[in-house]
Amino acid sequence: MATTSKQTRLREFQANLAERLRINAATPQDGNSKLGVRIGERNWLVDLAEAGEILSVPAIAPVPLTADWYRGLVNVRGNLISVVDLQQFSGRPVTPLEKDSRLLAFNTRLQFNGAILITRMLGLRNLQRMEGRPVAEGRPAWVGQDYQDNEGAVWTELLLSQLIVDEGFLRVGRHLAA
Repeated sequence: MATTSKQTRLREFQANLAERLRINAATPQDGNSKLGVRIGERNWLVDLAEAGEILSVPAIAPVPLTADWYRGLVNVRGNLISVVDLQQFSGRPVTPLEKDSRLLAFNTRLQFNGAILITRMLGLRNLQRMEGRPVAEGRPAWVGQDYQDNEGAVWTELLLSQLIVDEGFLRVGRHLAA
């Protein structure tokens, strides 16, 4: 009984979040609201115009001869979607699959059929309530501005439109020695 109640609450939360995202996507964006997600121990902010569907993590089919950070493929309503472990792509440890793990699909407008593995969804965040921080040199183009919230947590913009054109990100094949 408790599991059914938890599943119902999770579905209601996801439906509520999806509705808020749909409403935000339909209204003119002032750039102040971003979707907050945690990947590993790091907080990220994703532009609502670049974020797509949020999914529970289904069975991921591994793909041979691909990079370790390329987790594989999932079938979502008949569509194959690539799943990437962004934390591992960034040179950090593998993102473990846990009960709060989700997939954040790329918005269809980006024309990239993929998703990134999220440790936990954190909801909408307002940039007006955060303070910009200096950006370190040498960051990849897909890592945007850093912000600090009122509680001292650091948030970093994740620019999905830049990630999908990153050469390293597009090179999912594992290089084999001849």
